[in-house]
Amino acid sequence: MVNAFLVLAAEEAEKSETIFFVIGCLFAAWAILIGTLGMRSETFPKDRGATTAVIGVSVLLAVATGAAIIYVSN
Repeated sequence: MVNAFLVLAAEEAEKSETIFFVIGCLFAAWAILIGTLGMRSETFPKDRGATTAVIGVSVLLAVATGAAIIYVSN
């Protein structure tokens, strides 16, 4: 009986890895989209604002993925 409670408590204490997989898949999809657009157009992104947005989203997704790794591992 006590063993069942300990197993149940251990399972509840584990953090779900779902957040990491969701953010990681978004980051991978973003990388594929940016790579595809970059190969199709020589002038991608067209202006400074678009370049800043692409860099910003990329950095945000990279930081979020790293944060998710740290969250799940602790």
